[in-house]
Amino acid sequence: MKKYIIASMLAFISGGAMADTQMATFAGGCFWCMHGEFAAIDGVSKVVSGYTGGTTKNPTYEQVSTGRTGHIEAIEVTYDAAKVSYDKLLTIFWENIDPLDSEGQFCDKGSQYLAGIFTHDSQQKKLAEESREKVKAKFGQPIASFIRDAEVFYPAEDYHQDYYIKSKARYKMYRMGCGRDAKLEQLWKE
Repeated sequence: MKKYIIASMLAFISGGAMADTQMATFAGGCFWCMHGEFAAIDGVSKVVSGYTGGTTKNPTYEQVSTGRTGHIEAIEVTYDAAKVSYDKLLTIFWENIDPLDSEGQFCDKGSQYLAGIFTHDSQQKKLAEESREKVKAKFGQPIASFIRDAEVFYPAEDYHQDYYIKSKARYKMYRMGCGRDAKLEQLWKE
């Protein structure tokens, strides 16, 4: 009864039904480039750039960038499932990576820049696998992007968070110089 009263009060204060807050974790090469693509989506309340999948505890950018920690640059997305579906987030993920590249993403090569989906539960895993099959059918060849269970996520240093906003000019130069947008246009133009 006490939980119901607290939930009702929170719903009243927030102006309606309580949010169905969930997490999604995606690796798409440089986390700077993935961050902004998800932050702009209605229903996404937070995007954090960071590292996951490796063995080093509390890794730094310098450690991860060597490719020796086992970590991958990734983003952790907090979203309201009542406003944006996991399927929609999967579509955004696929359309912002090169799913055929097994060596990294665009100009960033190495295990720390691999593209993939870290799932938080069996439903996410099912949907991720279904989406990968659709992408495979589109390209008619094997997909290099992985699907793994979510692991400990370590937020990156503050200067990496919202980099596309904090350092707009540098970010645009990096993205253009890396050929990301041109390759995405070529892959996903339809």
